[in-house]
Amino acid sequence: MKRFHLFLISDSTGETVDAVARACLAQFGSVDTSRHVWNMVRTTDQMNEIISEIEANSGVVLYTLVDPNLKSLLENECRRLQVHCVGLLDPVVTALRKHLGRESRAQPGRQHLIDAEYFNRIEALNFVLSHDDGQSQTDLNSADVVVVGVSRTTKTPTCIYLANRGIKAANVALNPRCDPPEELLRLTKPLCVGLTKDPGKLVSIRRSRLEIDAHADETDYVDIQTVSEEVREAEKLFASRGWPVIDVTNRSVEEVASMIMQLYKRKLDQAI
Repeated sequence: MKRFHLFLISDSTGETVDAVARACLAQFGSVDTSRHVWNMVRTTDQMNEIISEIEANSGVVLYTLVDPNLKSLLENECRRLQVHCVGLLDPVVTALRKHLGRESRAQPGRQHLIDAEYFNRIEALNFVLSHDDGQSQTDLNSADVVVVGVSRTTKTPTCIYLANRGIKAANVALNPRCDPPEELLRLTKPLCVGLTKDPGKLVSIRRSRLEIDAHADETDYVDIQTVSEEVREAEKLFASRGWPVIDVTNRSVEEVASMIMQLYKRKLDQAI
């Protein structure tokens, strides 16, 4: 497949244009892409440098720019070069301007201002790090969400993702040789969610982890019968407590976290 050039241009961190590009490219399967990423673009000199690169490597341009002069410069030059150029924010900003009856501020990076929401995310992330894998269980009841599961069910990355959405999440690993922590069974405030996974996939992931850590010996940790029983016991616990369960076998961390956020929102709505 012929490689094509994709230009991602932003006047801020570039997270938005990168996320949209990834989501769209995923719809085309395997595509050989040469990505040209330009973040914090706020001057004409920067834009002229970008245009020179576009001229040398014709492709598709996606951008998130709010400065009208920089947008016009990029769009006019892309038109001259006959290059597809798409402003990702423009349709949404236009719709909001019409609905609200006011002009946008055209100020780069406003979504990254340090405000109360920002500090909530930092607090949530600190909470996750101090409550990872069953740490600091004395104040577990102050969590918004507690994620429970056996080893290697993506508990930690899921909690970190939730923290980036301002949700204070803790995770508790179930050890087949020990009873569940009493602090976990006494919880009254948090939403508790059980994560489960296909035993065969768990064994594969655990074996890879042991190899990375230079511990390749066969143990119960990677024995399929033992792991299957471990998963069954965890699912029995989830059922006995009435906790919602998510099978993470074929789901990304983003999907799992999104499902948890929906459950958490439903819990908040019911409390009103």
